[in-house]
Amino acid sequence: MQTLSVPAPPAIATPNPYSNRSHRIGVAAFFFILGFCFASWASRIPVIQQKLGLTDAQLGIVLFALPVGLFLSLPVSGWLIAKKGSKKVVSIAAVCYAGILVTLGFAEKTSQLVAALFAFGFVGNMGNISMNTQAVGVEYLYKRNIMASFHGIWSLAGFSGAAVGTFMNGMGIAPGYHFLSILTFSVCIFLAASRFLLIKDRQTKESPPLFALPHKSLIYLGLIAFCSMLCEGAMFDWSGIYFKKVILAKPSLEGAGYTAFMSTMALSRFFADYFTFRYGFKRIIQASGLIIMTGLLLAVLMPYLYTAIAGFLLVGIGVSSVVPLVYSAAGKSKILSPGTAIASVSTISFFGFLIGPPLIGLLAGIASLRLSFAVIALMGLSVTILATMSKEDN
Repeated sequence: MQTLSVPAPPAIATPNPYSNRSHRIGVAAFFFILGFCFASWASRIPVIQQKLGLTDAQLGIVLFALPVGLFLSLPVSGWLIAKKGSKKVVSIAAVCYAGILVTLGFAEKTSQLVAALFAFGFVGNMGNISMNTQAVGVEYLYKRNIMASFHGIWSLAGFSGAAVGTFMNGMGIAPGYHFLSILTFSVCIFLAASRFLLIKDRQTKESPPLFALPHKSLIYLGLIAFCSMLCEGAMFDWSGIYFKKVILAKPSLEGAGYTAFMSTMALSRFFADYFTFRYGFKRIIQASGLIIMTGLLLAVLMPYLYTAIAGFLLVGIGVSSVVPLVYSAAGKSKILSPGTAIASVSTISFFGFLIGPPLIGLLAGIASLRLSFAVIALMGLSVTILATMSKEDN
C-alpha cells in the first residue's frame, strides 16, 4: 500500500519587528549615554580635585589613569565584539560606564579615584567601539552614510552633560549624588532603547585575533584619524590657554575659542553625512584637512579675538566629520569584522589624541604657543595629503 507523504510547509523567516529608524534611534541613545556620562565627569573635575586636596601636578598624574585604561582596552575590544556581538558588549558597557561614574563621585582617596578612572577609560572605550560597530550596521541598513549624525548626538550629549554639571555645581550638590542621578537617567534610557539595538553584526570569514593590531588595509584610515585626533586633542586641552596667553582675552572670554570649536563640531556632524553622500568620502576628508589648517593658521597669523574665534569655528567644522567617516569606512572592511576594524583604526588614532596636548606644551616651551599651533596646522594638511593617497572613496 502506497503512503502519501505530505510536504513540510516552507520555513518562514521571522521579519525584523523594528524599522530602520527604530534601530537608528536606539543606537543614537547609546551614543547619548556615553557622551552624557563623560561630560558629567569632566564638569565636576575641579570639585573632586578640591575634595581630595590634589595639586594641579597631582591631578595631571591621576587623570592619566583614564587614557591608560582606554589604551589597554584597545587590543581586546574588537576581539570581544567579534566573539560576543556588539549588542551585548555595548549594553554591558553603557550600564557599567554609568555605574563607574558614581564611584568617581564618591571616591574618598586618591587611590580609589585612580582605580575608578582606569575602569572608566577601559569600559568607556569598549562602549565606544561597540556602539560604532552598531552604527556601521545601521548604516548598512540605510545604504548611505549616517555615522557623523551619531557622533553629533555624542557632541550634543556633551553639551547637555556640561550644562547639568554646571547647574549641579551651582546648587552645591556633591558629585556622588549628581552622578547617581546620571546613573538613574542612563538606566532609563537603556531600558527604553536596548531592544532596538541590532542583534547581529555584519560578519566576515575572519577568525578574530586577541590583539587588534592595525591591518595594512587600514593604515591610511588610521593615520588620517591620527592627524585629526591630534588636532582635536590640542583644541580640547589648549584652546583656553591660547586665548588667555596669546589672544590676551578677558577672563570672561577665555573659553570663547573652545565654545566656538565645540559648537561647529557638533553642528557640522549633522550635515556631514549629506555632503559625504553627495561628494564622496575622499573629497570630504580632503576638504576637512584644508579647513583645519586654514582655521589654525588664521588664529596663528591674526591673533586677535574675533579672527581667532573665526579660526576655531573653522577647526570645529574641519574635525567634525573626519573620525566618524573613518570609522564608517573601517567598518566596511571586507577583511576584518566591523568591531575589529574599528578597534584597529582606534589603536592608531588614539595616539594622536594622546600626543597632541604634550606636543603643544613641548613646542611652546621651546619656542612659543603660536608656533606650536602652526605645527598642529600641518596635521590638518596631512589629513588632506593622506586622503589623497588613500584608495578609499566610499
